[in-house]
Amino acid sequence: MRLIFVRHGESVWNHEGRVQGIADPPLSERGRAQAALVAERLAREFSPAAVYVSALQRATETGRIIAARLGLPLHVDARLNEYDIGALTGLTDAEVAEQYPEIRAKWEMDVQWVPIPGEEGLYRFLDRITRAMEDIIAAHPGDAEVVVVTHGGVMALYLGDLIGLNPRQRMPWRFDNASISIVEPEGVRPRIVRLNDTAHMRRE
Repeated sequence: MRLIFVRHGESVWNHEGRVQGIADPPLSERGRAQAALVAERLAREFSPAAVYVSALQRATETGRIIAARLGLPLHVDARLNEYDIGALTGLTDAEVAEQYPEIRAKWEMDVQWVPIPGEEGLYRFLDRITRAMEDIIAAHPGDAEVVVVTHGGVMALYLGDLIGLNPRQRMPWRFDNASISIVEPEGVRPRIVRLNDTAHMRRE
């Protein structure tokens, strides 16, 4: 099967440059337009069997637009929510640098995960993501394509774990709003087929 990952469209906090974590800001106007563009791309190029989304509204809004275009029901799973980044939630980069200068400095220098006060914990995060993905895969055996609308942190850690990277390592990829990434999780070895595809966004 193929998992078609879609990062949610731009939220109002994305626009403001704020760290979101499990906070729940809605999509911006631009984010809704991005969701419509990615929905059209999915309808043209794929035949998904289902659409799964995080319970956070920036993902559910994106997923609702996609599911409506594809004529599919929406499956909401809170295990696909973004990482709880604790004390940094809601801060801009400048505010992180002012309030947590040591963390900000380590982000620039360290290739390992930097501890954050009040955070969820990487292994707890990885466990819930993995369980969610295992259940989705089990529900769609064979060659089905499934759309999963979620968050950059979720996709980064899941893809890293899939190919055997240390979860405490800073992952070597990023995901733009409304991007498409495709994974084949089964077989002799998992494959990352497409990564951060934003060709449909050229019409923005």
